[in-house]
Amino acid sequence: MAPTMAREIDEESNLVPTDEEIARLAYSLWEARGGAGGSAEEDWLAAEAELRQR
Repeated sequence: MAPTMAREIDEESNLVPTDEEIARLAYSLWEARGGAGGSAEEDWLAAEAELRQR
């Protein structure tokens, strides 16, 4: 059975971004820097925070 891509809802009734959504945005952040500087962890956390605010 294939895994579902459904989003979860946190305690505050906000949609929780999927790992795939976070990864895509984190990659975009890395690309926007020209692939230089920063870290994968920083990009992940920034992407997750941005998506949670939407």
